[in-house]
Amino acid sequence: MTDPRRIVLGVTGNIATGKSTVVRILKDLGAHHIDADLVYHDLVAPGQPLLRTLAGRFGDGIVAPDGGLDRKALGKVVFSDPRALADLDALTHPAVIAEIDRRADAIREGVILIDAVKLIESGHADHCDAVWLVTAPPEVQVTRLMERNTLPKAEALRRVAAQPPLEPKIARADRIIENAGSLDDLRAQVEAAWRELVGTQPVADRP
Repeated sequence: MTDPRRIVLGVTGNIATGKSTVVRILKDLGAHHIDADLVYHDLVAPGQPLLRTLAGRFGDGIVAPDGGLDRKALGKVVFSDPRALADLDALTHPAVIAEIDRRADAIREGVILIDAVKLIESGHADHCDAVWLVTAPPEVQVTRLMERNTLPKAEALRRVAAQPPLEPKIARADRIIENAGSLDDLRAQVEAAWRELVGTQPVADRP
């Protein structure tokens, strides 16, 4: 049964859609933030069980000199091998989800924001009370990538085209945040969605 004092909100989105900006706005509104990528970093630190599991599957070459994960070395292994990438997801998703849920369970009141690129693909969306998907037109994503990462257009196009398809995410999301305009437009949209969200349950105000 859902605790009436808290709402678990999952936010996801493909590259350069503005997910991080939406997260910052939600934090300003008072959401407790749990970043799935930072949780993953913690779980692959030196000596952590998940890192040992990954090294057992992909070899000691993915372990950096400091004893942590060498993400670049792991990327070289999995991004050229679909089966290896599937194995990586199968090993990491349950561990990351369990740790995020543990941290979320420790927060007894308010909106708990789970910020995860693979929120839907991993199945973690099913642990959330609401799921928001941040979207942007492909041409806007390309422009943002070119400006943000100083990329040539061809590389920006390649990265956007390599993103997971939107249709399954749209079908699973409870709310679409369309980020095609100004920052003010985005903030107004997020604030309106927030008011609607917290109005669904008597969530306690944060001090």
